[in-house]
Amino acid sequence: MRTVFAFLLLTAAAWSAPWESPASAEICGRCHRSIHEAWKVSTHAAATENRLFQDALEMAEADFGAQARRICLTCHAPVAVQTGDLGLSRKVSWEGVTCDFCHSVRHVSVDGPNPKADVVFSLIKTGPLKGVTPVGHQAEFSDVHTSSTICAPCHEYRNTLGLQVLTTWSEWKNSRYAKEGKECQSCHMSRVAGNVVDPRIKRTTQAKVNLHSMPGSHSLDQLTSVLRANLSTARDGDKLKVVIDLVNQGAGHSFPTGSPLRHLVLEVRADTYDGRHFKQERVYARKVADQHGTVIQREHFAFVKGAKVVSDTRLSAGERRTETFEFPVPAGNQVQVKATFWYYYSPLARTESQKRITFLTINRLVK
Repeated sequence: MRTVFAFLLLTAAAWSAPWESPASAEICGRCHRSIHEAWKVSTHAAATENRLFQDALEMAEADFGAQARRICLTCHAPVAVQTGDLGLSRKVSWEGVTCDFCHSVRHVSVDGPNPKADVVFSLIKTGPLKGVTPVGHQAEFSDVHTSSTICAPCHEYRNTLGLQVLTTWSEWKNSRYAKEGKECQSCHMSRVAGNVVDPRIKRTTQAKVNLHSMPGSHSLDQLTSVLRANLSTARDGDKLKVVIDLVNQGAGHSFPTGSPLRHLVLEVRADTYDGRHFKQERVYARKVADQHGTVIQREHFAFVKGAKVVSDTRLSAGERRTETFEFPVPAGNQVQVKATFWYYYSPLARTESQKRITFLTINRLVK
């Protein structure tokens, strides 16, 4: 009897109190506890309050005014833009890409210059599950939630000068992954053990849930699963030749993707046993310039002033590449060769962890 009574109390606390949509993720978390806890550690949850974004937002507004603020908040605080809370006065506006935004999407149009989500805030929530009967709201199955198309409004962006600043969705669209029917959710929202609804609220037979932590480029596991590399060496007269074979084996888009100021760096060092040190790099990135041809060095300028792509050396989905390095190390000299891959996030970063992450290192002793 006590168990039944406790269950009824939990159920009442979870959904009987009146609430409006868009609602805070904290309200959603009362019933969807596993999902909420995973989402809380995601970059989606931190999209608004992230200090790096706040710094960029402040500079963008100072340089370009209210227009730039709206551009930035459209994806980093989508509820704020939908409700007109551009001053971010409501808690739900600070929750980044929050529950009630994604689960209020009814349709996504990919016509026109930019993909656009049709969002209707109500007590009818959309999602990828069929035949569910929630306790505190209604639910509708949504095809778009099973498709990469739901990612397009924020991961594809063309600015007013016609430059495709963000191209992640179209990179996927043109890859073999799209042709094979492998959606973004396959890698970033895989099915894992967990309860859609807290069992204390409602018992269900579904013990699987889409991973709402949505790991991406800030995830060491995700980065190491994307790139495969092999190092080999050979002597060529008085030179040591180092060959790196690499392939973008795991990303359904270019690597790196997203902001043009992100890049992947391959650093190769050769340290001889007699005390000489050599270093060379390869940088994989997309450089964009303004209308005058000046390469853009600040992210918010790319979104507003970017006009053309100067170069693009990124690894496309499935692409293989061979990089060759030569060092003046003649035969008979032992040398420690080290290849390091690191992912560079932003020039605005003020801490090393915000700026870059090292995710793959290969060492070889050459005699």
